[in-house]
Amino acid sequence: MKVQSTDDKALVTSFGSTKRQILITLKRQGEIDLTSLAKELQITKMGVLNHIKELEGLEIIERFHKREGVGRPRLSIRLSKNASDIFPKAYSSITNSMLDFICENMGRNSVYDALKKRQSDLLSNYKDQISDGTLLQKLEILAKIRDQEGYMVELKTLPGKKSYELLEFNCPILAVADKYNEACIVEQELFEDLLGAKVETTHRTVAGDHVCRFIIKPRKKI
Repeated sequence: MKVQSTDDKALVTSFGSTKRQILITLKRQGEIDLTSLAKELQITKMGVLNHIKELEGLEIIERFHKREGVGRPRLSIRLSKNASDIFPKAYSSITNSMLDFICENMGRNSVYDALKKRQSDLLSNYKDQISDGTLLQKLEILAKIRDQEGYMVELKTLPGKKSYELLEFNCPILAVADKYNEACIVEQELFEDLLGAKVETTHRTVAGDHVCRFIIKPRKKI
């Protein structure tokens, strides 16, 4: 039985605590072997396997064997393509329909203009919540805001460098970005304008990665 899609509400919250933890772990790590997952959840492998079988029945996770070095392949688990339906989305079907209309009637450049307008509104909203401070202080507030918006964010300070790593494990606008890559472009521009910093994108879920990864560095003073 496949979980039905929803655009305006995440279904992941409807699962029990253990299943929810399994789904969030897979969302953050991409894949994990059965033994490691059991240790992380602090339950038996048989207990994990029972939950996995139920989630498999919903067609939102899948098992596969992964060989690492010598020995028998390990049983590992990952989210299926259907799993995107259970994590927060941002009205992607409505947005895509609007962008399709703009593209067909006004041209592709107008799609960028429309997304840029949304970025401008977001920038204004974010600036109201992020006061002046250090780059790290701004990033900490931004990470909280984005996490509340469903992006499942982690912020890390990179060792030995005056730079930071912002990880977004869920992309509520994935369906939009998959069709219109301009959404990714304006997102990076949003971060640069908001933080007054240099932002580099190294990974994108739309490109098949399990995370969107941004490296943020202070701009060099001229």
